[in-house]
Amino acid sequence: MKSAEPPFTVGIEEEYLLVEKESRDLVVDAPPGLLEDCEKRLESQVSPEFLQCQIEVGTTKCDTLIEAAGEIAALRRCVAEVAGTYDLAPIAASTHPFATWESLKHTDKERYNVLARDMEGVARRLVICGMHVHVGLDDDDLRIDLMSQVSYFLPHLLALSTSSPFWRGERSGLKSYRLAVFDELPRTGLPETFDSFGEYQQHVDVLVKAGIFEDASKLWWDVRPSARFPTLELRIPDVCTHVQDGWAVAAIYLCLLRMLYRLKGQNQRWRRYRNLLIEENRWRAQRYGMDAGLVDFGRGSVVPYEDLLEEIINLVQEDAEALGCWKSVQSARRIVKRGTSAHRQLATYETARAEGASHQEALVRVVDFLIEETVAGLDETTDISLQKSLPRAPSISAS
Repeated sequence: MKSAEPPFTVGIEEEYLLVEKESRDLVVDAPPGLLEDCEKRLESQVSPEFLQCQIEVGTTKCDTLIEAAGEIAALRRCVAEVAGTYDLAPIAASTHPFATWESLKHTDKERYNVLARDMEGVARRLVICGMHVHVGLDDDDLRIDLMSQVSYFLPHLLALSTSSPFWRGERSGLKSYRLAVFDELPRTGLPETFDSFGEYQQHVDVLVKAGIFEDASKLWWDVRPSARFPTLELRIPDVCTHVQDGWAVAAIYLCLLRMLYRLKGQNQRWRRYRNLLIEENRWRAQRYGMDAGLVDFGRGSVVPYEDLLEEIINLVQEDAEALGCWKSVQSARRIVKRGTSAHRQLATYETARAEGASHQEALVRVVDFLIEETVAGLDETTDISLQKSLPRAPSISAS
């Protein structure tokens, strides 16, 4: 008897930085009423993050990507509206163009207090934001199996999302400097490979028993089995400044998982590559984004990113049509054509400098671009009204 197909539900989380509209710098002491006002409208779908200058939103468990896209757009709009009443604005960028971390304060919450105590200076530098995508897979062993296979595609997804080219007022030379900061934490990066959920749990239990952490939510891998939900959680992307770019990344991840599941039903699987090889593509995506290509391990050569993306789009077309997100998958081509947020931030800076702006003035103009772009395109979802009341079901949230 053929087993039922996994639900392939979708949940999306996004983290934003809060900037002062006058200075364009990060807020140091977030107004207490800001989160309270957001919670009045969004309840459990909004939460504080590690630093007071951050805020996180999360959709409910959605049956389709279109539904999740509509929710994340509505959540962005709400945060922007509430923040505006405090002369603040959210920016969907994984680093701030010129902020420094020394004066920032972490949120007074037990989980964050423990993180600050245990990690010291490493934690204080976490002025970074990301996007997480949960896909519902209700079989434990299937989550572990697909985690090892989808790891191959993690650099491809990172390259589509990059939004952190600046750090402390300087061009970092990386399209995703966020990963350079986050990788200083333990238990980050590519996931380990396990043959079963039982083997995975045995290894987690060793660290729990030793008192290293209380549960697997402290495994901050690029993709991981969620410790709270029956989902496989993508964590490698930068948060996308334009909301539709985030939909494209989420759609491709969702469809890749269905494609791998479909292959499994045909007694096939994606070849498992060692982390040594995938790490090289991860670095290339972090450093160059889409600009310098990634290694095709089968060919043994670097291939232009645009060609690799076309191969992925062709691979998942059947799955995208079945899941109703073919349009979002194809929209990834638009990202390649016009560039990610990182490309556009750098272009904004260079244009400002060419027009005579000082270094700091050009950085301020980048912040202005981010403020505007964060709320652009929020009315362009299809088959869903963004004006409907947000559902009050528990959000998908796993910090």
